[in-house]
Amino acid sequence: MISRIDLRGDALPEGPALRSLLPRADFDVSAALEKVRPICEDVHHRGDAALIDFAEKFDGVRLESVRVPAAALAEALESLDPEIRAALEESIRRVRMVHRAQRRTTHTTQVAPGGTVTEKWVPVQRVGLYAPGGRAVYPSSVIMDTVPAQEAGVESIALASPAQKEFGGLPHPTILAACALLGVDEVYAAGGATAVAMFAYGTESCPPADMVTGPGNIWVAAAKRYFTGKIGIDAEAGPTEIAILADDTADPVHVAADLISQAEHDPLAGAVLVTDSEELAEAVERELKPQVEASKHTTERIAPALAGRQSAIVLVDGIEDGLKVVDAYGAEHLEVITADAAALADRVKNAGAIFVGPWSPVSLGDYAAGSNHVLPTGGCACHSSGLSVQSFLRGIHIVDYSRDALADVAHTVVTLAEAEDLPAHGAAIKARFDWKVPGGK
Repeated sequence: MISRIDLRGDALPEGPALRSLLPRADFDVSAALEKVRPICEDVHHRGDAALIDFAEKFDGVRLESVRVPAAALAEALESLDPEIRAALEESIRRVRMVHRAQRRTTHTTQVAPGGTVTEKWVPVQRVGLYAPGGRAVYPSSVIMDTVPAQEAGVESIALASPAQKEFGGLPHPTILAACALLGVDEVYAAGGATAVAMFAYGTESCPPADMVTGPGNIWVAAAKRYFTGKIGIDAEAGPTEIAILADDTADPVHVAADLISQAEHDPLAGAVLVTDSEELAEAVERELKPQVEASKHTTERIAPALAGRQSAIVLVDGIEDGLKVVDAYGAEHLEVITADAAALADRVKNAGAIFVGPWSPVSLGDYAAGSNHVLPTGGCACHSSGLSVQSFLRGIHIVDYSRDALADVAHTVVTLAEAEDLPAHGAAIKARFDWKVPGGK
């Protein structure tokens, strides 16, 4: 059901050599890029008509309009199960609390008398958010996308989610209800690469956006890569993944359940246990079978995910080696379930989000911890962060020097300009004082 990788006995290699020994899904965005290119360009040239044609081709439904009517949003919220509404509202409350604390403030530094540099934070003006709607429906992603954008102060927020044949070409009603709860009234029935292209180029219905964020499949990732440089993106999200660093204090029932929880997303989802306890490894292997058999999405998602090359139980000589392994892996989600979990978690360098101890499972972070679940995948946690308020902010430096302050540093600027063989840079300083400049008096 799940393979083993035994790294015991020899010294662990460093860097790329260690990463090459660890499991990960095949996810070739470059190959997908060539397939999404004509789709994106068709949306560029034909706008809404292309979106409608692609919805019919990919989603099996002919749309009358790409824009979701306001009445449909209101009806979705009115019809929402009260228990689901309460859960969404609590998730929104917690996520908003965490993200509101991330707000940055303008800060001015006096570099010298009369010379200041101020850094102000300006939100992106318009963003396009994406909520997947293929194998599963993710109103939680609506929350994780929208709340940080709102808390950053983004003025114009639009959201796209695939058309659903079952609901007459509208996105799933729970997606629409989540939008209504959050006050997002600009919603489009568009999925995959077509949604990204819609936001990048704009169409008759949808003005172009400055940035696109949100999780999605390989076609969404490829479209984001295609438009990098034209619009801002959060990340090229790959298949979801969980790594668990555990010792013999961990409960194998919990560990197996948490591995399955991420395998439930997708056949390419990664589920990795790193442990120095062979007894725990064996117990988890035994526990997986009945839990998988009792799960809903066993055949089409969970079993192939656990059996795939992206999933494994990795055995190490000790927890210190385990720490090296999880840092090399750079998991989207990392659980630390050890005797001194908090101290060990504090030493982790590479992870999208860290879940400490047996009572902080990844599922909590997916919905209601208050953290964001849009996180770097595929080892990108070694250089990238999850979605946050900062994702939607731009830092702008404002330089304000008086004449005396510039005079005080003028020689430094001229010296460095001439050292770089850029004399006109220095001349721009000299022109303000008594120094002779080319063409001057």
